[in-house]
Amino acid sequence: MNTLQAPSAVVMIRPHQFRSNPETSGDNAFQTLPSRSLSDTSKTALAEFDGATKALRSAGVIVHVFDDTGTETPDSVFPNNWFSTHVGGHVALYPMSAPNRRKERRSDVIEMLKQKYRVQDVIDYSGLEHDNLSLEGTGAMVLDHIGRIAYTAKSNRADPVLLERFCTHFNYEPIVFEAKDSNGNDIYHTNVLMGIATEFALICLDMIVDPARRATIVQRLEESGREVIDLTADQISSFAGNAMELNGHQRHLALSARALDALTPSQIATIERSATPLPLTIPTIETAGGSVRCMLAGIHLNARERIIQ
Repeated sequence: MNTLQAPSAVVMIRPHQFRSNPETSGDNAFQTLPSRSLSDTSKTALAEFDGATKALRSAGVIVHVFDDTGTETPDSVFPNNWFSTHVGGHVALYPMSAPNRRKERRSDVIEMLKQKYRVQDVIDYSGLEHDNLSLEGTGAMVLDHIGRIAYTAKSNRADPVLLERFCTHFNYEPIVFEAKDSNGNDIYHTNVLMGIATEFALICLDMIVDPARRATIVQRLEESGREVIDLTADQISSFAGNAMELNGHQRHLALSARALDALTPSQIATIERSATPLPLTIPTIETAGGSVRCMLAGIHLNARERIIQ
């Protein structure tokens, strides 16, 4: 089974102070304010997180959990934005747009990766925050690890010069496109619009502004042997594109229960030809404007020895 696209291990950050982040609400149209008190919201998010990690582990996915006990990092539950890992032992650290999200980076996560996995180098782009440049990891970029393509929607969270630098270092081809929602807002992160698995891709083609670019993206996905599952804007609003293929006891597609409910029987049948849907119930966490894919920092590194949970 080809597992290059679907990692068997992830890092997740357990949020003890979860809340909607005012520093990111300006360009994240997916954010909504929870109806409960801050204390109730935080407790509910913590319970949702624990349920999600239990479901992932039951499916055979290795989950490395780190507790976030700070009060200044409301989006810490979404670690895929500040680091990524790559075949060959490479790790990247990314510059974040919102000042309070820059505090999410933590050395203990990187030290764990070095101890348990074979890490050759860590390329740190985070210093470019001082120049107000950002490239928010696998939120800003949806990576085809097999075809070596970095699909990237234009936004202030994906600086084009930084993207070129990443692609040069990590040997990806950038495919950049403009994407907007039905209100004309830029899609803030590519991974709410699009998710790439081994044998299929989830994407809302209607949100890609330029028809020629849209056709190119479909062509490149189909050339890679993937079936394109075209999502509607309403399905994107339910985070149906914010999914991640993982390798556990079998190949799974991790997504939220809300996202799975939004898919049609035909779309689910296409997914099930190569992956088993693994729905996680996280409605409170989704109020922060991200879903399951954002919660999972995939580990595409070789383990030093067999990891037992």
